[in-house]
Amino acid sequence: MSEETATAAESTPPQSQPQPQNEPPQQAGADVASSQTTTPADPSSDAAPDSPPLPSKHTPVTPGPRATRLQELFATTLRHTLDKVNRDNFGACFPTVAAKAPGTLEFVQRQMVERLRGLCEKEFDSILQNRSVIPKLNELELLLSDATTRKQSATEVPIPPHTLPAAAILDAHLAPHLASQQSQLNARLQTVQSHNAQLFDEIQAQRTEMEALLVTVECTLADMDGASALLDEVVEELAQETRTAEVEMSGT
Repeated sequence: MSEETATAAESTPPQSQPQPQNEPPQQAGADVASSQTTTPADPSSDAAPDSPPLPSKHTPVTPGPRATRLQELFATTLRHTLDKVNRDNFGACFPTVAAKAPGTLEFVQRQMVERLRGLCEKEFDSILQNRSVIPKLNELELLLSDATTRKQSATEVPIPPHTLPAAAILDAHLAPHLASQQSQLNARLQTVQSHNAQLFDEIQAQRTEMEALLVTVECTLADMDGASALLDEVVEELAQETRTAEVEMSGT
C-alpha cells in the first residue's frame, strides 16, 4: 500500500506555481511618473565610487595532438559510460515506476544523465586547468619533436641511456653542477691572482725605495769617512798648536 502511494506521488507531475499578475500598463506608468516627480535627482549628491576592475579572462590554450586525443578519449569514455544508464537499465532499478509512469521515469533518466555529463565535464575541465595539463602536453610535443629532429640530424648513432655505465650517467648528472662550481672557482682564482699581482707590485716598489735609501746611506757614510780621513791629517798639528797656546798662556 505504501509502495503504491509512493508510486503515485512520484508519478504525479509537479504543479506549476501561480504566476504573479502583471500590473496594468496605465497603473505602472502612473507609478513611474509619481516616482519621478516625488524623488527628484539631487545634483549635489556624491558620485558613486568606481567599481574595481574585472579579473583578466582566462585565455584558453590551443591543445596539441596529445591534448586533443586526451579530450576525445574522455568524451568517448564518458559517452560509453552514460550510455549504460539507458531507459531499460534505469527502468530495471524501478520496475513499479517503469510500469505505471514510464514517461516520468524517462524524464528523470534524461535529467540524471545530463546532470552526470555536466558534472563530469566540469570536473574534467577543472582538472585540466588546475594541473595545466594542456600546456604540459604541448611542451611534451615540443620536446619530442626536438628530440626527433636531433635524432634525424645526428651524424652518429646515439647510445641508448640504459646501456651507459654508472660512471658515465653520474658524470652526466654532475657535469652542470661541476661546471658552475668550476666557473666560480676560476673567478675566485682570477681575483686572487690580480690581488697577488697588486701586492707584488707594491713589494717591488718598496724594494726599489729601500735600495735607493741604502745607496743614499752608503754615500753619506762614504762622505763621513772622507771627512774623517781629512781630519786625521791635521789633527796632530791642531793638537800641537793647542798645547803650545796653553803653555804660553800659562807662562804669562
